[in-house]
Amino acid sequence: MMAGWPSEEEKWAFWARLIHHYCGQYQPTQVMNDLKAIVGEKDYFVVTSNGEGHFELCGFDPTKIYEIEGNWFTMQCARPCHDTLYSSLEVAEKLSAAEQGGHVPTELVPRCPKCGGPMDIHMGAGQRMIPDTAAQARFQNFLKTYHGKKLMVLELGIGWRNQLIKAPMMRLVASEPNATYVTINLGEIYIVDNIKEKSFGLDGRLDELLPALREACEA
Repeated sequence: MMAGWPSEEEKWAFWARLIHHYCGQYQPTQVMNDLKAIVGEKDYFVVTSNGEGHFELCGFDPTKIYEIEGNWFTMQCARPCHDTLYSSLEVAEKLSAAEQGGHVPTELVPRCPKCGGPMDIHMGAGQRMIPDTAAQARFQNFLKTYHGKKLMVLELGIGWRNQLIKAPMMRLVASEPNATYVTINLGEIYIVDNIKEKSFGLDGRLDELLPALREACEA
């Protein structure tokens, strides 16, 4: 995804195929269905480093999702000359249908409506990525609402190296007296010492552990 493509026609051929496959043709999985059932009618907020929009496609409220490394459903000026985000899903589907031999037609390559320069998918690209300040603000408001109240952090498939989600979430649990931390990961469970007394680490696959959690919640 971060390749230095030799042309915009090749870059957008790749992205069009990727978005068409992972987004346009995506169907909700049993893992996502189990997760939705676990959440149930409780209030929630999703923080994810995935950008393929699967939470939204599975019916999670898009106003309760913060994709910290961007979202494939949107694109931005590559420079960027301004901070507006534009829809990319329909564009990608059109490009995917027109792609031939690893290229898309030059006349279909997305261009910035302001400066005419190249466009990029809105995703983690260093300082050029436009931050989603609206999602950041909604997440902070969620944390303020539940400050001091019962709060559970359910962490799925994140290793100890992750400083974007895991580290801040463990700090959150440490600072909230009524917070509980549940981390599920295959082959690697890492919990800092100062929150171990209010944490649970489950080593295994999501498609095996989430059904068990769902059954427990429904019981």
